[in-house]
Amino acid sequence: MLKQIKEGHVKAERHNGVMTIEFSHPQSNSLPAEMLEGIAHEIHGAGNDHETKVVILQSAGERAFCAGASFDELLAIETVDQGLRFFGGFALLINEMRKCPKFIIVRIQGKCVGGGVGIAAAADYAIAVEGADVKLSELSIGIGPFVVGPAVERKIGLAAFSSLAIDAAMWRDAEWARRRGLYAELHGTVTGMDESIARLANQLAHSNPEAMTLLKQSMWKGTEHWDQLLFEKAALSGRLILSAFSKTAIQKFKKK
Repeated sequence: MLKQIKEGHVKAERHNGVMTIEFSHPQSNSLPAEMLEGIAHEIHGAGNDHETKVVILQSAGERAFCAGASFDELLAIETVDQGLRFFGGFALLINEMRKCPKFIIVRIQGKCVGGGVGIAAAADYAIAVEGADVKLSELSIGIGPFVVGPAVERKIGLAAFSSLAIDAAMWRDAEWARRRGLYAELHGTVTGMDESIARLANQLAHSNPEAMTLLKQSMWKGTEHWDQLLFEKAALSGRLILSAFSKTAIQKFKKK
């Protein structure tokens, strides 16, 4: 299935029990609202598909994995309701990832910013290549990593999350992310990364589906309140993005 999105796409293909979901956007795989909803829809569908045993989530291209929120859409937000709808897209996606009864492997072939770090953190198993550096840049544009924060903190701990959130201009390299558990594996080449993903996906496709579902539920225990929490966090970002500080900061970023 291929869903065309303005300047991008979300597509899903199943082969031998493995559902591969790919998103693409020409602006470093940034995430407009329609893209967020499209990915969440495909993950929800994969979770309900009896023939799907495991999910691989990836982005297109050879460079950035995900640049986070779409700056064009952030600048277009004019009301609190519009802000809630946009950031609610990140809440929806993370919640679909955690509630999907199938394990989700995330393939990270390049840098992760903002919401991209949130996707990596919401993965059940993230496999990356060297050069897949990470940054939570939200504070530098006048908001904060509120929606992705619970997922990132759950994965790497409060201290590491705090350092990312506070020093919003600082890149942390992929080895830093691996040592703190954001990445389960780090490979020197894309070939090595893809071979490992294929091996693990094939292994899981032949594992007991019920056992995997119960194991995933156990791993995500204590996050049941996120259905409400993440949308409350989305409301915070939706309000802050209306400030003159945020609009000016985003314009400066776009000019770089």
